[in-house]
Amino acid sequence: MFENLTDSLGGIFDKLRKRGSLRESDIETALREVRIALLEADVAVDVVKDLVAAVRAKSLVQSILKSVTPSQMVVKVVHDELINVLGNGPSDGSLSDGSSINISANPPSAILMVGLQGSGKTTTTAKLAKRLTERNRKKVLMASLDVYRPAAQQQLATLGDQIQVRCLASVLGEKPIAITKRAMQNARLEGFDVVLLDTAGRLHIDKDLMTEVADIRDIASPDETLLISDAMTGQDAVNVAREFNEKIGISGIILTRVDGDARGGAALSMRSVTGKPIKLMGVGEKMEALDEFNAERIAGSILGMGDVVGLVEKAQQVVNEEDAERMAKKMLKGQFTLDDMVKQLGQIRQMGSLEGLMGMLPGAQNVKQQMTAHNMDDTVITHQEAIIRAMTKAERRNPKILNGSRRRRIALGSGTSVQQVNRMLKQFKQVSSMMKKAGKKGNRGIAGMMPTIMPGLR
Repeated sequence: MFENLTDSLGGIFDKLRKRGSLRESDIETALREVRIALLEADVAVDVVKDLVAAVRAKSLVQSILKSVTPSQMVVKVVHDELINVLGNGPSDGSLSDGSSINISANPPSAILMVGLQGSGKTTTTAKLAKRLTERNRKKVLMASLDVYRPAAQQQLATLGDQIQVRCLASVLGEKPIAITKRAMQNARLEGFDVVLLDTAGRLHIDKDLMTEVADIRDIASPDETLLISDAMTGQDAVNVAREFNEKIGISGIILTRVDGDARGGAALSMRSVTGKPIKLMGVGEKMEALDEFNAERIAGSILGMGDVVGLVEKAQQVVNEEDAERMAKKMLKGQFTLDDMVKQLGQIRQMGSLEGLMGMLPGAQNVKQQMTAHNMDDTVITHQEAIIRAMTKAERRNPKILNGSRRRRIALGSGTSVQQVNRMLKQFKQVSSMMKKAGKKGNRGIAGMMPTIMPGLR
């Protein structure tokens, strides 16, 4: 997300940094370019006007113009204003673990999922159920209220089986209001903490849709009414959010397909237009791909500062403390093996796409350019795993025995070429050396994992 905007702003601020001292005319020129970049990113016009005006007011002061590093001060002003536009973080009623979803202290707590058809509402309902179950230790019941779309109820039930979360059994001919009442009653009787109500969508907003959602809201008395909105629809998503908020009253927004939105205009406009926070964002197809929307981290990412904290959090989800300590000891002794490497490759795959992970590093655009130059993408991990798994146990323990005939056999068995096998073994040597150095420095978790996929970028 925001790739286009990050590129544009990066170029603008690079020009400022090269100037050293700044005049008012330099900042005005930069702000005109910032305005164009934001509009091209599909940010709402009113939001652009307010943001640029705020940056201008805070940048055109003598304390910044006469400072030792004026360009850095301007970047900081833009960073702070982006945080204000995006929102300052979780709502006041957030859970103690930092989740932005409000859960009532008196269960069951109803969460109403609303939105247009095709926005990813049902899949997001399942993702949220998994998140609340695994991270917040909540007992969750899902209920599909969509009696109009063919197989909609079956879709949620199938996803429930996949993530091992209970889904209310469907009853033929039952209406959404009756389903809502039955879901809430079952939740009370069976001790569920949270009920996720997946409402029906429409191809467009109409009176019948709003009336039905309002009736369900009145019966369920939800602690959250979350609008599920497709980030790739840009300003249409903002308009939908405005209408739902005016007619139903939403408490927050979950943006879907964020990983496919290179502009990011919807994310930058939603909070200002509706006054409601973006709470979560869908960043992939996997059930785990639902991340907290943190304004400070997003602003840093837009300005190319990366999101190292978010990267570490992803690593912590796939690497437990015991494994990290065990790996640290092996690193310290210089005993990193091909078995260790294939395990780390699997962990990196669980964390998300390679491009997404690299995008969380400071200077992400430069890293991505190097990735392109080295033809690095998710297939690299797939090929490396296949090559290592095509080896015998003895070969994985001691790659020095891999002569020409063995390498040809491995290439044939892994569906790769001898050149790819040679390249992987060369990378393994680099990784082993880097791991030994990292171990001496006491690095853990993500610090120890990055060399596995980045030796060619150092």
